[in-house]
Amino acid sequence: MAKIRTIATNRKAYHDYHIEETIEAGIVLTGTEIKSIREGKVNLRDGFAIIRDGEVWLLNVHIAPYSGGNRMNHEPKRERKLLLHRREINRLAGRVQEKGWTLVPLRLYLKDNIAKVELALVRGKRQYDKRQAIAKREAEREMRRSIKQLAREY
Repeated sequence: MAKIRTIATNRKAYHDYHIEETIEAGIVLTGTEIKSIREGKVNLRDGFAIIRDGEVWLLNVHIAPYSGGNRMNHEPKRERKLLLHRREINRLAGRVQEKGWTLVPLRLYLKDNIAKVELALVRGKRQYDKRQAIAKREAEREMRRSIKQLAREY
């Protein structure tokens, strides 16, 4: 049984995109980056992945410099290579070339002390879709509140 510890979640991605499918990928990191990840100093909010020369690269993900690091500390927003099987890369490349699809990191976690990223193939939501999702969430929250209130009265 693999021990999984979630470090960071991209909640904005769930709001801004329709998630089609997810895939687990390893990340090529330096020593100070993994130490900073273990401290939980990661921001996935503006991150995305591209496929360049048959390799998948994670861009715009901020991993803060390690607090115990020295002058050899890493650059916070450097491009990081993702580790996927060739077949997976080719399948994703075909989908991403279609109009409207992109790759977005949903969460970063440690699986048996190895950093992994959950990558999602997504399509952007329209403004009315976002409003609809918010209205649905509010309605469910209101329903739970009223049920809780009724339970207290009895």
